Amino acid sequence: MRKNLKPKAYIYPLPVLIVGTYDENGTPDAMNAAWGTVCDTAQVSICLSAGHKTVKNLLKTQAFTVAIADAKNVIPADYVGVVSANNVPDKLKNTGWHITKSQFVNAPIIEELPLVLECKLVSYDAETEICIGEVVNVSVDDCILNDKDKVDLTKFQPICYDCDGHGYYKLGEKVGNAFADGLKLK
Repeated sequence: MRKNLKPKAYIYPLPVLIVGTYDENGTPDAMNAAWGTVCDTAQVSICLSAGHKTVKNLLKTQAFTVAIADAKNVIPADYVGVVSANNVPDKLKNTGWHITKSQFVNAPIIEELPLVLECKLVSYDAETEICIGEVVNVSVDDCILNDKDKVDLTKFQPICYDCDGHGYYKLGEKVGNAFADGLKLK
């Protein structure tokens, strides 16, 4: 039996994205954003409300990083989503995260998050609140790579957000082979 629910964009999984920027004083900032996706082979799209300090920062610097939170970092990842840099400018100090500056864009890399996309701002539409970034580099900790330098989700364990239950869940179990398993039905 199926049920009809009220209209809502149920797209699962929603990755937990940590968007990093520097403010006008060079202070690193990060926020938790779950509404993001790939929009081209080297571009990401994230829905970000204009009132966020992170958005103000990326509009000034024209750069940002997007890290994918993992199971080891649930608490600090949630913290940067519930505390605003508009109120606590140095909020990253409470996370215990270590920050280094990207070599490619004027934005911070959070060392504890193993996969970071370094982006140049392509566009931000204040009406739709859609931010598009061009990925100019991917910084990855080798602890989540396999022997072919590919990301291994069983090592990475990225987390996703449940927009109905307000929970975080880790990913990692392989259940099939893309572009191969479906061929069995040919």
